[in-house]
Amino acid sequence: MLEAIFWGSILRVSQAVIQAAPTILVGLLVAGIFRRLLGHEGTRRLFGAGTRRELPQAWLIGMILPVCSLGVIPVAREMRRAGISGGTVLAFALTAPLFNPISMLYGLTLSAPLVILSFAFATMVVVTGVGSIWDRLFPNSAVTEPEPAPVDFGYKRMLAIGFVGAREMSGATLLYILIGLSGVVLLSIVLPSNALQTTMEHSNPFAPLAMAGVALPAYSTPLVVMSQVGSMFQHANSVGAAFALLTLGAGANLGLVAWGIACYGWKRGLGWLVVLLAIVLSISYAIEYPLHPREIEPPGHTHAFDIYCRPFDADSSDLPAIVKAKIDEEVQPYERVALTALGAFVVVGAGLRLLDRRVRIEDLLERKSGGARRIDVDVPAPVLGASALLVLVGISIVGCYLYYPSPEEVFDEMRIMRGEVLTAGLSLNHKQAAQYIPIWDDWTRRLQVGAFIREGTLSPYRRMKAKIFRDRLEFLKHAIEEGDADESREYVAIVDTAYLRMRREFLDKR
Repeated sequence: MLEAIFWGSILRVSQAVIQAAPTILVGLLVAGIFRRLLGHEGTRRLFGAGTRRELPQAWLIGMILPVCSLGVIPVAREMRRAGISGGTVLAFALTAPLFNPISMLYGLTLSAPLVILSFAFATMVVVTGVGSIWDRLFPNSAVTEPEPAPVDFGYKRMLAIGFVGAREMSGATLLYILIGLSGVVLLSIVLPSNALQTTMEHSNPFAPLAMAGVALPAYSTPLVVMSQVGSMFQHANSVGAAFALLTLGAGANLGLVAWGIACYGWKRGLGWLVVLLAIVLSISYAIEYPLHPREIEPPGHTHAFDIYCRPFDADSSDLPAIVKAKIDEEVQPYERVALTALGAFVVVGAGLRLLDRRVRIEDLLERKSGGARRIDVDVPAPVLGASALLVLVGISIVGCYLYYPSPEEVFDEMRIMRGEVLTAGLSLNHKQAAQYIPIWDDWTRRLQVGAFIREGTLSPYRRMKAKIFRDRLEFLKHAIEEGDADESREYVAIVDTAYLRMRREFLDKR
């Protein structure tokens, strides 16, 4: 039992670190841009500090920056140093991880667009409500820290931005990230395998409350949470629980709560958490019945939340090898690059702190140079900072096209999934089916988004063909789980027919 808990915790933390690495890297870069390029005044101007648009502006900026609830911590720390009010800082820290262009597009394929847009509007209500109430309860929370001396243009500014990230990853930010990851360990210890299969049903009046208790210590990226929210709608689970999962699972974590308490004190930090929970749960219960998909017959259980539970049973064996194989299987090339970069930041940051006993590198960078070379062009730091932020937004847009390939590329990938899933159905291979059916389902979502962003439209007939295929795939999954060989073979043929019709609709009729 203890071995299953230990290796289960290792697996869950490893998965969280791998998923978080790219967005933490983005957060460190944004923090460096705020400090070394925009400066305190430029950062305050960006967020409209002191104006009525401050909170909505923070919500909008958070929507377009690709960070997660761990990656937002260094950004929030820099906003506080710039003298932005606590309500706006905490509102931005909550909203930035909720949506980004990739997860928003993905969400539009999971359920009715009205539902996702309603969720987006509801998050704005949460953000502005929490920020406004917190600022009223605790006014004058903005405290501007001394601004670092400017750095000459050229390579020095680029190094200074990198050193900001290095110091953050070797200091308090790393501590808060570790606290945030501790919630993942806590859930893997407390929740046995498959413990949440029936908890989030629409018929359970405590589902939103239960989800709030799970989502707050959990860590999830916006894309993972969006896929789970879509799964909850497809299975007619609790809509209120889905909203609680989105706002608390993607938007908050224990590290963010710890940072709020450390910065603003126990009273203000816990006050923010209480107000947040009160507003989220109020909206969750308010939308439970109006948005519930009544046309869907709930299956009575779901595996969508197994990722928050202990991954192994007490009788599991050879766990170290299983953990290693699963991590090797899940990690993507870009995640490996991000993990390497984060490791370099930690090492460089530790080296900078050791050097501080003799000389502070930033002091050398801040010294005025003797003169500029002819090839140097002095671009004002605020202009460069604004351009860098626009580039990040542009990268998010380009990332949409990379994450959602063209239909031709998608169907090339689906050929592998088709062989694996149909083989699993014919042989009743539960493990193989559990591994590849969700991947095949996910590719259909990416197929729809890829077609939409390239053609500007997605016909209802295409949507219907994709939905029919996913429904048939779900039936095949249940047949394999039940061990019914005849039914499984029957659904293998049905799934393949639905797949070929979907393929013809997306490729042959273009």
